[in-house]
Amino acid sequence: MESYNRGWLLLVGILVALSVPYSQAFWGNENKINTAVFLSPKFVLGPGSVEDRFYYNVDFPKGHIALKSFNAEVIDEAGNPVPLHETYLHHWVVARYFVRKGVDISEFDDHAKLNSSDYISGRNSGICPNLGQFFGLGSETRKTATHVPDPYGIEFGNPAEIPSGFEEQWMLNIHAIDTRGVEDKLGCTECRCDLYNVTVDGYGRPLRPDYIGGLLCCYDHTQCKVKRGFEGVRRTLYLRYTVKWVDMDSSILPVKVYIFDITDTWKRTRNSTGINAEHQCKVEYDIEPCHSTGLGDDGCVDNKRISLDMPFGGYLIYGVAHQHSGGIGSALYRDDGQVMCSSLPTYGEGEEPGNEAGYIVGMTTCYPQPGAIEISKGDTLIYESNYSSIKHHTGVMGLFYILVADQLPKPMHTLHTVIQTQGTLSLLTILWAAVAMIGAVAVIAVAFHYRLKREREDGYEAIGI
Repeated sequence: MESYNRGWLLLVGILVALSVPYSQAFWGNENKINTAVFLSPKFVLGPGSVEDRFYYNVDFPKGHIALKSFNAEVIDEAGNPVPLHETYLHHWVVARYFVRKGVDISEFDDHAKLNSSDYISGRNSGICPNLGQFFGLGSETRKTATHVPDPYGIEFGNPAEIPSGFEEQWMLNIHAIDTRGVEDKLGCTECRCDLYNVTVDGYGRPLRPDYIGGLLCCYDHTQCKVKRGFEGVRRTLYLRYTVKWVDMDSSILPVKVYIFDITDTWKRTRNSTGINAEHQCKVEYDIEPCHSTGLGDDGCVDNKRISLDMPFGGYLIYGVAHQHSGGIGSALYRDDGQVMCSSLPTYGEGEEPGNEAGYIVGMTTCYPQPGAIEISKGDTLIYESNYSSIKHHTGVMGLFYILVADQLPKPMHTLHTVIQTQGTLSLLTILWAAVAMIGAVAVIAVAFHYRLKREREDGYEAIGI
């Protein structure tokens, strides 16, 4: 009886080991995951004030690495998370660049200097020239998954990709608005120009007469209107960002970062190629309020759709949208209507950080099964962004981040081969048949070994087989 139990324990152990998720059991990366927590340079905000600065050469993991996740949030000097209804995180982005060795690029350098021969952009692979960041979210940052599944990673620090005489560095842009005591919290977070009393942009250029609100009105050091008599202290804040990565090796498959923008003005023409130069991404747009049409509020939806021809191919690994308050979700489709990835907002219901009522505190993400969604060069994809139009909204965004791999893990190729050569026979069937055979052999071996041992201990002659 004991031998029977031991055999079954061994079989169960084998089954448990093989019941580990497929990606981990067959091509999981065994490299140690490193984690580091960094702080941005400090910034000081008072009621109604704005932080929108670019910090260069910020802390970032060194070496040839594969990034696994990147998360961020605003904290105070004591390390406490700051709620969105006090400091609204409009957005944060992290971008890579290469700078000539020995050249110091500080946060005070103007953008013109960045175009010199000492600076080379290390942008992502996307089609929008002005959206070169690798990471970036907004109010949804605390509850939006950014993990890159095994065996994939976003590759950085590859010596072969760093221009000779240059080094890889990172830029961090933080756009935060202190809304304590302001007259109109939503208006301040949507950067309505009248609330900021702004008529020129950050470079001193006059605004268009029809420009009601957006990024051009809430740039660094602008001030949103505060209620008369309200007094609040200025406080020091930081963006705390947590990075997870592994050392790059041959077991990791690199993925590329692409960003779509619903305001992209690209149009298909006879000579169009879909390359970056043809895309003008305006980043922000306004939502006009719906008027009384006999429909309920459910009918007040602003739906924007664009069609884009893909200048790249690969396998979709991850997807997520970025929207502002009023957003009700985005989706990426094939031109035949098949949904490739949808991303929906989660709105908070309370006061505490990560659950602030009225704010988007998270976006759902897509993690397709490896090989399930393939994009071919030249495919036409439809991107859709939906907002509630019950209220007027200014300066909203409709971005969509995707990670794309050029190749699949090797076992996936084996799976394709098995399916093609064996018809309906699946790799999973073969695996479980093998498990059953191994288990049966193990049970017999353990039982026989135990019997021999007992017979020797009892003084009997072993029976030959």
